[in-house]
Amino acid sequence: MSYSCKTILIYISFLMCLAFTACNRTKKIDVSNIPVDVKIERFDLDFDALRSKPMAQQAAFLQQKYGDFYQDFIERILKAGTTRDTSYFKTLKAIFADKSYIDLKHDVDAAYPNTDKQNEALTDAFRRVKYYYPQKKLPKVYAYLSGFQAQTSIGDDYFAIGLDLFLGADSRFYPAQVESFPHYISRRFTPDNIAPRVIEGMAREDMFPENEQDNSLLAKMIYNGKILYFMDQTLPDVADSTKIGYTAKQIKWCDDFKANIWGFFLEENLLYETDYQKIQKYLGEAPFTPGLGDKNDSAPKLGVWTGWQIVRQYMDKHPKVTLQQLMNERDAQKILNGSKYRPKNAAE
Repeated sequence: MSYSCKTILIYISFLMCLAFTACNRTKKIDVSNIPVDVKIERFDLDFDALRSKPMAQQAAFLQQKYGDFYQDFIERILKAGTTRDTSYFKTLKAIFADKSYIDLKHDVDAAYPNTDKQNEALTDAFRRVKYYYPQKKLPKVYAYLSGFQAQTSIGDDYFAIGLDLFLGADSRFYPAQVESFPHYISRRFTPDNIAPRVIEGMAREDMFPENEQDNSLLAKMIYNGKILYFMDQTLPDVADSTKIGYTAKQIKWCDDFKANIWGFFLEENLLYETDYQKIQKYLGEAPFTPGLGDKNDSAPKLGVWTGWQIVRQYMDKHPKVTLQQLMNERDAQKILNGSKYRPKNAAE
């Protein structure tokens, strides 16, 4: 089979265009000169000192050093009582005397003798946040033991990380927590998930909270797509599977069947559906998406993944649109129309 020179040139140009847009999306910006250095403060170690030091004295130290987080930790996470009096000390003494606390602390200390790797990852990510949002006040970052209550916590000036929910997928503790954290969730409780979950939490809870009035599936797809695109820009070295919480097999499934996924949303008239009971299965955590795929092999939260691809394609087609303009854009329909999203399955 032969091709004309014109056909070959068009084909080459098409490949160059694809390469350019891919490079443009993943282009790494040099942020080494931005004066941000993250050092995760080990609240868990300072908290443990309550065992060996005079409790009232150490509690006062913790309140001074960690401010609002200490109160939030005692009252909201441990639910040990109020810090306005010392009656909660009795609960703390019971926690410290429990073997489960000793065992958990042992495993956390073994997994995190230091947080050098996490400090480095967060420093790079925070510098990128600062690059795009110079006026953004960055939070202090604390590490704590949540008793499997909260993987992350966010306050006015802090972002806290529950190290006991980042021990590694094979941690001995997670099988006992299966009702709260089934395996398809706990498999992501790994150290390399810390930076992505911090950036995602900051984006969702602090910088770009979802508008409650945006209740259609399309609006929620684009919102989630924008959050993941923000993560693309601030976590350029993190795998897509880690950002969205998929396995590599699930990423491949989405790529293999992206036309079928999009066709399903269109055929079922789901884009403008506002009944959360009908659309939540395409947005929330699950082992797979009901109604798509064979033998439950589909990826979960396909609305989130599809929204991400729409936003990426929109930004590829509109290189003059800044990240700030994208995140401020409230018109989901505009982004969908501008993306000209017409996916084809990987095999096509």
